[in-house]
Amino acid sequence: MKNKLSRRQFLRASAIGTVSAAVSLGFLGCSRALIQKVPGFRPELFEFTPTANQLLDLPQGFIAHAFSRTGEEMDDGLWVPGGHDGMAAFPGPNGKTILVRNHELQATSKNVGAFGWNNEKIEPAAIDKFYDAGSGELPCLGGTTTLVYDTRTQTLEQHSLSQIGTIRNCAGGLTPWNTWLTCEETIQKAEETYEVEHGYNFEVPASTNIKLADPIPLKAMGRFNHEAVAVDPRSGIVYQTEDRSDGLIYRFIPDKPGELAAGGKLQALKIRGIKEADTRNWRNRRQAIFRWTYNPMPVGETLDVEWVDIENVESPEDDLRIQGTEDKGAAKFARGEGIWYGSNSDHGEFYIACTNGGIKRKGQIWKYMPSPYEGTSREEQQPGKLQLFIEPNDSNLMENADNLTVTPWGDLIICEDGPNEEFLIGVTPEGNLYRFARNAGNLSELAGATFSPDGTTLFVNIQSPGITLAITGPWHEIRQRSDILWQKPNSTTSTNTSVGS
Repeated sequence: MKNKLSRRQFLRASAIGTVSAAVSLGFLGCSRALIQKVPGFRPELFEFTPTANQLLDLPQGFIAHAFSRTGEEMDDGLWVPGGHDGMAAFPGPNGKTILVRNHELQATSKNVGAFGWNNEKIEPAAIDKFYDAGSGELPCLGGTTTLVYDTRTQTLEQHSLSQIGTIRNCAGGLTPWNTWLTCEETIQKAEETYEVEHGYNFEVPASTNIKLADPIPLKAMGRFNHEAVAVDPRSGIVYQTEDRSDGLIYRFIPDKPGELAAGGKLQALKIRGIKEADTRNWRNRRQAIFRWTYNPMPVGETLDVEWVDIENVESPEDDLRIQGTEDKGAAKFARGEGIWYGSNSDHGEFYIACTNGGIKRKGQIWKYMPSPYEGTSREEQQPGKLQLFIEPNDSNLMENADNLTVTPWGDLIICEDGPNEEFLIGVTPEGNLYRFARNAGNLSELAGATFSPDGTTLFVNIQSPGITLAITGPWHEIRQRSDILWQKPNSTTSTNTSVGS
């Protein structure tokens, strides 16, 4: 297998050898010559505000510690894979934090994988744990790593590979039973070197005893272009986003809460009384050509929802969203990405990022408030509610929201994934926006924002070249120390109705 792999992998390796050299030396105090080799590096951004580690610009009093960089050797002897993406933090023993982190890689990824340039570190035991070994030619390199971090000393204590053989592990979500659901953002068929179908969720335990998880696809949760998931701790229902321009919001009601592999029912969100509701707020072609006035879905309006059953969930034709809209009347969403559970209300709520929703296609944040009877026969008596929480329609305020998390004090932290410089954006429960951090080294997306269980540390990834950072500081002063961008108007319609001419 090494001989079959080496030529392709060698070509791949040579393209990123310079980047790996910079990463392996570390960015704390690294030379300007090395950091300039990072893809997308822009000197004018580097000069913006000098910081201790040359990676993030942060408000005064906050610092960031970088660790677990692509290409470093891990405790299992493998390399830290590239493509750092979605992530969550779990409580570990003795006050430690366990992080489970996605790596958005493919079999032919240009980023380095865990097994070296030529996959020379693959052993027979590891192959047995691959979901897709690529017919012995190009094994799928996506998966997860698990890290143990001490927030009191700001030190990484261990990191190792914890799931392997999947592709495009973009985001996912944590469960109340201390596992991470890693999601494949693909609908890759079993063809050529791919041995099995892709497009599923996989479950990874959050443990300090790090080992490769059994590669069990959770097929009842649906095969589609997965992005992220969030679990309601009261009911065990799992909510899922679909990263497509006409995607759906799904929920999975497990037959046995906490045992997702045991099966369950897949459903899609429908706005009550509106068939195929279009939440994207895009003008259609005719409206754009003739510059007609139209009435988008207003910010702040609360709508009742219902959930429609989805059949044939393994979807060999990648048509779940078509089934949901055309056959069942489900609502369309503009690239659903991050989703996270919050507890600002009596029954909790879920915040959902739609990356290119909105009149200007700069992103929306939706809020779903479950019914007190969510998923039961009494749900119709008091249905769940959907609200367009914010839609700024201004790239200076928010541009293409992706991963997000809820802070211990109830704000959101949103990771941008747009074409320009990338920020972490804060959003208060009232819908006011503030700018918290900026990627100062390159134009790579920020991903995987998550707070440690003790609330002291915000972890976040810079996807390329692949670095995890731990941010600490005076969190109780974050709104005073940050760049306040925008206060949400009192009117529920003023932010997105000036669209006539």
